[in-house]
Amino acid sequence: MKEVLRDIDGWRRAGKRVAIARVIGIEGSGPRDPGATMAVSSDGEVAGSVSGGCVEGAVVTEALEVLNGDGSPRLVTFGYSDDEAFAVGLTCGGTVHLLIESVDRW
Repeated sequence: MKEVLRDIDGWRRAGKRVAIARVIGIEGSGPRDPGATMAVSSDGEVAGSVSGGCVEGAVVTEALEVLNGDGSPRLVTFGYSDDEAFAVGLTCGGTVHLLIESVDRW
């Protein structure tokens, strides 16, 4: 989280809304441990990482939906079986659970 604070602060000072996506659990293999954080500005700028690239695009979409909706937090889950993971070039499957919330609610 510390590595994204400067970006969050700058975006908020510029009048942008910000959503935070945080890994809250993993099942099986996961690219990032619980606590890994990604921030997304209302302009789609990104700081940090929750998956090392595997699902970042989908997380940005979810974060923007939180910002453009009523701002309610949401839980999202992304996962691949071992067979699905291997088919797209990953070494193993796993599931990552994220909490995505607006900084405006803090």
